[in-house]
Amino acid sequence: MLHTCEPSQRRELDESLSQRFIDLDPCGYFLIKLDRQAGELIAEHYGNAIDERGLATDPATGEVISCRGAGPRAPLAVFRGRSAKELGIALSEGKGPHPLSRLDHALYLGRELQKAEDALESGHDYVQD
Repeated sequence: MLHTCEPSQRRELDESLSQRFIDLDPCGYFLIKLDRQAGELIAEHYGNAIDERGLATDPATGEVISCRGAGPRAPLAVFRGRSAKELGIALSEGKGPHPLSRLDHALYLGRELQKAEDALESGHDYVQD
């Protein structure tokens, strides 16, 4: 017998999983945006340090980086692609260096890039998890 999951159960599961503690990637983090005019996905890569509590800190100031959009920081690199696959390949394949060191971070980016591509195609808003 197959176990089925209703859409509301799937959303609840996803929300609870989003609240778990995660080990951050010492290579940094990404802010994903849409450029609707160009029809592209944008992944801005930012560097960070990780403190003894596992929180991301600004390498220049040592201050904890807020998830709610603290002061402006300049990205280390900006990646652009017409699809989630194209952008994912740019972030993870080829000569590198690659701005990812953790498999869970790469999987997360893949999910987020697919969500962003879906929003780009549908015209809906994209909100990064």
